[in-house]
Amino acid sequence: MNAAFPPHDPGHVPVMLAEVMHYLAPRDGGRYVDGTFGGGGYARAILASSNCQLWGIDRDPAAIARGETLAATCPGGRGGSRLHMLHGGFGDMAALLAEGGVTAVDGIVLDLGVSSYQIDEADRGFSFRMDGPLDMRMADTGPTAADVVNTLPEEELADIIYHYGEERLSRRVARAIVAARAEAPLLRTTQLADVVRSVVRPDRSGIDPATRTFQGLRIHVNDELGQIRRVLEQAPTLLAPGGRLVVVSFHSLEDRLVKQAMSSAAGRLPAPSRHDPRAMTARPAPTRFTLLTGRPIRPGQEETSRNPRARSARLRAMECIASSLPASEPAE
Repeated sequence: MNAAFPPHDPGHVPVMLAEVMHYLAPRDGGRYVDGTFGGGGYARAILASSNCQLWGIDRDPAAIARGETLAATCPGGRGGSRLHMLHGGFGDMAALLAEGGVTAVDGIVLDLGVSSYQIDEADRGFSFRMDGPLDMRMADTGPTAADVVNTLPEEELADIIYHYGEERLSRRVARAIVAARAEAPLLRTTQLADVVRSVVRPDRSGIDPATRTFQGLRIHVNDELGQIRRVLEQAPTLLAPGGRLVVVSFHSLEDRLVKQAMSSAAGRLPAPSRHDPRAMTARPAPTRFTLLTGRPIRPGQEETSRNPRARSARLRAMECIASSLPASEPAE
């Protein structure tokens, strides 16, 4: 254990850290990627646990700045650092690593969703609990949430809120947004939250009525599901034999994509119909990967009581078990 820096930033609590470290299993001499650097919680633990090299990826300039500060505390050979920061989205992971000459790694960890730093900074516009500009961008480019709610047609707004926010009253919310913006542009988080609360009543869950609408807009603004699909296509190709992919997700839309990608990589495809004669002779296709988690791992009660943001977390992991597939048998 390297004691040169604390295991985590006191202002940032990484979710399911013990479980992530267990499944990632960093080792000396290994090469690892933290594809969602954020507050650096996983990165600190990885670097402290083993004498390895780590590449941190984030599209948030503030996260890159935090990473550069951390990099100065963990020197590597030849005057460099064991931590290498890459500015960009994890959906471009393969290209970002290739620019640094990295084509294979021993482990990748992804913590999907919004960073606690982004939620806690009112000026970023992610939180409906604090007044701030209606921004929601994880990077510093592209349209903001204010651009979306003030320009898109009502039907398109409703679709975003329904599909990404899983808000069953999405049409009612979209109608209220369009009516409100006709009076004055919606430019602040509290403005939008009040509009949503005016048409969506609190339910028994205790979740704020604005939660699902804010989630839907955030996912749309940042193309979060597109980023996840792209990284799940690239990550398996980057794993060396013995390499592991560990993903922590926070809602069903994310977890569904992770489950499907890992199951497909491990050859866990839906069984053919028992009425299909091919099912009698079908054999599992060879695969380079195996699942380490049959079901998603959930945080313990102690962690969720200490860190409520961990309540919805789910962890899935898989391992690369071969460098390539065996040659296929000749057709008869």
